[in-house]
Amino acid sequence: MTTRMHQRILRANAVYLGASAVAALLFLDLPQVLFGLGPQSRIVSDRPYVAVGFVEAHGLAFVLSLFLWRAIGDRFSHLAGAGAAALLGTANLVFWDIFPAIDSLAMGYVSTSLHWTFAAAQSLAILTLREKRRA
Repeated sequence: MTTRMHQRILRANAVYLGASAVAALLFLDLPQVLFGLGPQSRIVSDRPYVAVGFVEAHGLAFVLSLFLWRAIGDRFSHLAGAGAAALLGTANLVFWDIFPAIDSLAMGYVSTSLHWTFAAAQSLAILTLREKRRA
């Protein structure tokens, strides 16, 4: 795998993670927290303090996307990308019941599939990486 391909994997993961995090913050988390609106209000309206988990998760996903965008394409960068994608994909699977509860199964299928796709792509990048030896 070329250096350019390694960079593209990191950047594609960054774009997906950043765009989905911003969309979740703007269209799911903030409308629920500020106005009690949106699909999450079905499960958060009587327990508003649980919204902190949504806001933190999506906010940190955005921050991670910035790091992935600027990553240099070394083993550690891909390990961080693979680990984050696997964590997010696993969380979606473990807490899958949230998607039907907020009537957002399609979002669950798409986001979980993309998280695992990027976990696999980042893992493949780790396996194909040839780092220069330092003298």
